[in-house]
Amino acid sequence: MSPVIFFKDLADDTRLKILLMLELEQELCVCELTFALILSQPKISRHMAQLKSHGLVLERKVGRWIFYRLSTQMLDWQYTTIKKCLTNNSNFIASCRLTLDKMGDRPNRQQECCE
Repeated sequence: MSPVIFFKDLADDTRLKILLMLELEQELCVCELTFALILSQPKISRHMAQLKSHGLVLERKVGRWIFYRLSTQMLDWQYTTIKKCLTNNSNFIASCRLTLDKMGDRPNRQQECCE
């Protein structure tokens, strides 16, 4: 992926929040992302499809649920950019984290939305 495409992905606040939340949580299902970002499932799914097509996220299917995590194929500079962005801008996703915390911790959170 070219740097231009990578930074265009990061330029969208929803995609950036998703990537930062995935870095923070390691893995999230679509329902957790919709809850945390207060967005519809179709909107989250469109963003995830773009991030997946650009090689930034990987998916794992469990039944009808899809779990996402940052791609292990991501280039070092890309991962470092995401990690440093999270480290230096944690306030950018503070409301998402608080909203996700309302769901409780895993595994209860996962059972609540993914069962």
